[in-house]
Amino acid sequence: MAEALIRVEELTKDYVMGNNVVPALRGVSLEIATGEFVAVMGPSGSGKSTFMNLLGCLDHPSGGRYWLGGQEVSQLTGDELARVRNRKVGFVFQHFNLLARTSALDNVGLPLLYSGIPPSERKRHAERRLAQVGLAERMDHHPAQLSGGQQQRVAIARALVNDPQLVLADEPTGALDSRTSVEIMVLLQQLNREGITIVLVTHEHDVAHFAGRIISFRDGKVIEDKPNVANDAAALMQ
Repeated sequence: MAEALIRVEELTKDYVMGNNVVPALRGVSLEIATGEFVAVMGPSGSGKSTFMNLLGCLDHPSGGRYWLGGQEVSQLTGDELARVRNRKVGFVFQHFNLLARTSALDNVGLPLLYSGIPPSERKRHAERRLAQVGLAERMDHHPAQLSGGQQQRVAIARALVNDPQLVLADEPTGALDSRTSVEIMVLLQQLNREGITIVLVTHEHDVAHFAGRIISFRDGKVIEDKPNVANDAAALMQ
Protein backbone atom coordinates (compact mmCIF):
# COMPACT_ATOMS: atom_id res chain seq x y z
CA MET A 1 0.00 0.00 0.00
CA ALA A 2 1.35 3.42 -0.98
CA GLU A 3 2.05 6.00 1.69
CA ALA A 4 -0.89 8.21 2.71
CA LEU A 5 -0.72 11.56 0.96
CA ILE A 6 -3.90 12.76 2.69
CA ARG A 7 -4.94 11.83 6.21
CA VAL A 8 -7.83 13.42 8.04
CA GLU A 9 -9.04 12.58 11.54
CA GLU A 10 -12.44 13.64 12.86
CA LEU A 11 -12.51 16.63 10.51
CA THR A 12 -15.36 19.06 11.15
CA LYS A 13 -16.47 22.34 9.62
CA ASP A 14 -19.22 24.60 10.96
CA TYR A 15 -20.63 27.74 9.37
CA VAL A 16 -22.28 30.47 11.42
CA MET A 17 -25.43 31.85 9.80
CA GLY A 18 -26.99 34.51 11.98
CA ASN A 19 -27.69 32.89 15.32
CA ASN A 20 -27.39 29.39 13.89
CA VAL A 21 -24.40 27.10 13.55
CA VAL A 22 -24.67 24.91 10.47
CA PRO A 23 -22.43 21.81 10.45
CA ALA A 24 -21.04 21.11 6.96
CA LEU A 25 -18.66 18.30 7.96
CA ARG A 26 -19.28 16.00 10.92
CA GLY A 27 -16.18 14.10 11.98
CA VAL A 28 -14.72 12.79 8.72
CA SER A 29 -11.78 10.39 9.00
CA LEU A 30 -10.06 8.82 5.99
CA GLU A 31 -6.80 8.39 4.11
CA ILE A 32 -5.92 8.81 0.43
CA ALA A 33 -2.71 7.18 -0.74
CA THR A 34 -0.13 8.71 -3.03
CA GLY A 35 -1.04 7.82 -6.61
CA GLU A 36 -4.75 7.23 -6.05
CA PHE A 37 -7.53 8.59 -8.26
CA VAL A 38 -10.50 9.26 -5.97
CA ALA A 39 -13.96 10.58 -6.84
CA VAL A 40 -15.93 12.40 -4.12
CA MET A 41 -19.69 12.32 -4.64
CA GLY A 42 -22.80 13.54 -2.90
CA PRO A 43 -25.90 15.70 -3.35
CA SER A 44 -25.92 19.46 -2.86
CA GLY A 45 -25.26 20.23 0.81
CA SER A 46 -23.63 16.86 1.48
CA GLY A 47 -20.28 18.37 2.48
CA LYS A 48 -18.26 17.31 -0.56
CA SER A 49 -17.34 20.86 -1.63
CA THR A 50 -16.43 21.81 1.94
CA PHE A 51 -14.23 18.73 2.11
CA MET A 52 -12.56 19.73 -1.18
CA ASN A 53 -11.92 23.26 0.13
CA LEU A 54 -10.26 21.87 3.24
CA LEU A 55 -8.13 19.41 1.25
CA GLY A 56 -7.04 22.31 -0.98
CA CYS A 57 -6.03 24.44 2.03
CA LEU A 58 -8.60 27.04 0.99
CA ASP A 59 -10.23 27.05 4.43
CA HIS A 60 -9.60 26.07 8.04
CA PRO A 61 -11.47 23.19 9.69
CA SER A 62 -13.48 23.89 12.82
CA GLY A 63 -12.07 20.76 14.42
CA GLY A 64 -10.07 17.64 13.71
CA ARG A 65 -6.69 17.28 12.01
CA TYR A 66 -5.43 17.14 8.42
CA TRP A 67 -2.04 15.98 7.16
CA LEU A 68 -0.93 16.59 3.57
CA GLY A 69 2.24 14.82 2.52
CA GLY A 70 3.12 14.19 6.15
CA GLN A 71 2.72 17.85 7.16
CA GLU A 72 -0.13 18.78 9.48
CA VAL A 73 -1.85 21.74 7.83
CA SER A 74 -5.02 22.03 9.91
CA GLN A 75 -3.49 24.57 12.29
CA LEU A 76 -1.59 26.73 9.79
CA THR A 77 -2.17 30.46 9.35
CA GLY A 78 -3.70 31.87 6.17
CA ASP A 79 -0.29 32.83 4.77
CA GLU A 80 1.13 29.41 5.58
CA LEU A 81 -1.82 27.72 3.88
CA ALA A 82 -1.25 29.85 0.79
CA ARG A 83 2.36 28.66 0.58
CA VAL A 84 1.25 25.03 0.92
CA ARG A 85 -1.36 25.53 -1.83
CA ASN A 86 1.20 27.00 -4.19
CA ARG A 87 3.76 24.23 -3.62
CA LYS A 88 1.65 21.13 -3.13
CA VAL A 89 -1.80 21.52 -4.72
CA GLY A 90 -3.01 22.04 -8.30
CA PHE A 91 -6.63 23.03 -9.00
CA VAL A 92 -8.93 22.32 -11.96
CA PHE A 93 -12.30 24.09 -12.02
CA GLN A 94 -15.56 23.64 -13.91
CA HIS A 95 -15.27 26.94 -15.81
CA PHE A 96 -11.52 26.77 -16.47
CA ASN A 97 -10.68 30.17 -14.85
CA LEU A 98 -8.27 31.18 -17.62
CA LEU A 99 -7.15 34.76 -18.31
CA ALA A 100 -8.92 35.75 -21.52
CA ARG A 101 -6.22 38.04 -22.94
CA THR A 102 -3.36 35.70 -22.15
CA SER A 103 -1.94 32.86 -24.25
CA ALA A 104 -2.24 29.24 -23.20
CA LEU A 105 1.49 29.25 -22.49
CA ASP A 106 1.29 32.25 -20.16
CA ASN A 107 -1.86 30.95 -18.47
CA VAL A 108 -0.07 27.72 -17.63
CA GLY A 109 3.05 29.53 -16.42
CA LEU A 110 1.15 31.87 -14.09
CA PRO A 111 1.57 29.79 -10.89
CA LEU A 112 5.33 29.79 -11.50
CA LEU A 113 5.30 33.57 -11.71
CA TYR A 114 3.89 33.66 -8.19
CA SER A 115 6.67 31.31 -7.12
CA GLY A 116 9.36 33.66 -8.44
CA ILE A 117 10.57 31.28 -11.16
CA PRO A 118 12.62 33.02 -13.92
CA PRO A 119 10.84 33.56 -17.30
CA SER A 120 12.94 31.06 -19.27
CA GLU A 121 12.27 28.32 -16.73
CA ARG A 122 8.55 29.20 -16.58
CA LYS A 123 8.35 28.85 -20.35
CA ARG A 124 10.11 25.47 -20.32
CA HIS A 125 7.86 24.03 -17.62
CA ALA A 126 4.69 25.40 -19.25
CA GLU A 127 5.66 24.01 -22.66
CA ARG A 128 6.29 20.58 -21.14
CA ARG A 129 2.91 20.47 -19.40
CA LEU A 130 1.00 21.73 -22.45
CA ALA A 131 2.65 19.04 -24.56
CA GLN A 132 1.69 16.48 -21.92
CA VAL A 133 -2.01 17.36 -22.31
CA GLY A 134 -1.83 17.33 -26.12
CA LEU A 135 -1.66 21.08 -26.82
CA ALA A 136 1.88 21.48 -28.14
CA GLU A 137 0.47 23.14 -31.28
CA ARG A 138 -1.85 25.53 -29.40
CA MET A 139 0.53 27.20 -26.95
CA ASP A 140 0.19 30.69 -28.46
CA HIS A 141 -3.61 30.57 -28.70
CA HIS A 142 -5.83 32.60 -26.38
CA PRO A 143 -8.80 30.94 -24.61
CA ALA A 144 -11.32 32.37 -27.11
CA GLN A 145 -9.43 30.55 -29.88
CA LEU A 146 -9.76 27.19 -28.11
CA SER A 147 -12.65 24.78 -27.69
CA GLY A 148 -14.04 24.06 -24.23
CA GLY A 149 -12.13 20.80 -24.05
CA GLN A 150 -8.90 22.52 -25.07
CA GLN A 151 -9.44 25.21 -22.46
CA GLN A 152 -9.86 22.53 -19.81
CA ARG A 153 -6.63 20.91 -21.00
CA VAL A 154 -4.89 24.26 -20.52
CA ALA A 155 -6.35 24.41 -17.01
CA ILE A 156 -5.09 20.89 -16.28
CA ALA A 157 -1.61 21.81 -17.56
CA ARG A 158 -1.69 24.87 -15.28
CA ALA A 159 -2.63 22.66 -12.32
CA LEU A 160 0.39 20.45 -13.05
CA VAL A 161 3.02 23.09 -13.78
CA ASN A 162 4.24 23.37 -10.17
CA ASP A 163 4.66 19.58 -9.94
CA PRO A 164 2.08 19.39 -7.13
CA GLN A 165 1.64 16.42 -4.84
CA LEU A 166 -2.13 16.61 -5.30
CA VAL A 167 -4.51 17.71 -8.08
CA LEU A 168 -8.04 18.68 -7.01
CA ALA A 169 -10.61 18.71 -9.81
CA ASP A 170 -13.95 20.36 -8.99
CA GLU A 171 -16.64 19.28 -11.51
CA PRO A 172 -14.05 19.42 -14.34
CA THR A 173 -16.54 18.21 -16.98
CA GLY A 174 -19.51 20.31 -15.84
CA ALA A 175 -19.19 22.83 -18.71
CA LEU A 176 -18.42 20.25 -21.41
CA ASP A 177 -20.48 18.06 -23.73
CA SER A 178 -20.56 14.31 -23.20
CA ARG A 179 -17.89 13.35 -25.73
CA THR A 180 -15.46 16.03 -24.56
CA SER A 181 -16.13 15.02 -20.95
CA VAL A 182 -14.98 11.49 -21.74
CA GLU A 183 -11.82 12.85 -23.40
CA ILE A 184 -10.99 14.93 -20.31
CA MET A 185 -11.62 12.01 -17.96
CA VAL A 186 -9.44 9.71 -20.09
CA LEU A 187 -6.70 12.35 -19.87
CA LEU A 188 -7.03 12.47 -16.08
CA GLN A 189 -6.80 8.68 -16.00
CA GLN A 190 -3.62 8.80 -18.06
CA LEU A 191 -2.09 11.42 -15.77
CA ASN A 192 -3.00 9.31 -12.76
CA ARG A 193 -1.28 6.29 -14.31
CA GLU A 194 1.83 8.47 -14.59
CA GLY A 195 1.75 8.81 -10.80
CA ILE A 196 -0.30 11.98 -10.22
CA THR A 197 -2.69 11.84 -7.25
CA ILE A 198 -6.14 13.15 -8.22
CA VAL A 199 -9.19 13.89 -6.09
CA LEU A 200 -12.26 14.66 -8.19
CA VAL A 201 -15.52 16.18 -6.96
CA THR A 202 -18.53 15.36 -9.12
CA HIS A 203 -22.25 14.69 -8.90
CA GLU A 204 -22.20 12.59 -12.08
CA HIS A 205 -21.92 8.83 -11.67
CA ASP A 206 -20.57 8.37 -15.20
CA VAL A 207 -17.70 10.73 -14.36
CA ALA A 208 -17.01 9.21 -10.95
CA HIS A 209 -16.60 5.77 -12.49
CA PHE A 210 -13.37 6.84 -14.17
CA ALA A 211 -11.78 6.95 -10.70
CA GLY A 212 -10.34 3.97 -8.87
CA ARG A 213 -12.19 4.74 -5.63
CA ILE A 214 -15.48 6.48 -4.86
CA ILE A 215 -16.22 8.25 -1.58
CA SER A 216 -19.84 9.31 -1.04
CA PHE A 217 -20.93 12.06 1.34
CA ARG A 218 -24.32 12.83 2.87
CA ASP A 219 -25.17 15.28 5.64
CA GLY A 220 -21.50 16.02 6.29
CA LYS A 221 -20.50 12.39 6.75
CA VAL A 222 -18.91 9.68 4.63
CA ILE A 223 -21.65 7.13 3.96
CA GLU A 224 -19.71 4.95 1.52
CA ASP A 225 -16.05 4.48 0.63
CA LYS A 226 -15.32 1.73 -1.85
CA PRO A 227 -12.90 0.74 -4.61
CA ASN A 228 -14.22 1.08 -8.14
CA VAL A 229 -13.14 -1.92 -10.14
CA ALA A 230 -15.10 -0.91 -13.26
CA ASN A 231 -12.98 2.12 -14.11
CA ASP A 232 -11.79 1.05 -17.54
CA ALA A 233 -12.05 4.03 -19.90
CA ALA A 234 -12.57 1.93 -23.03
CA ALA A 235 -15.58 0.18 -21.50
CA LEU A 236 -17.07 3.45 -20.30
CA MET A 237 -16.87 4.91 -23.79
CA GLN A 238 -19.08 2.18 -25.30
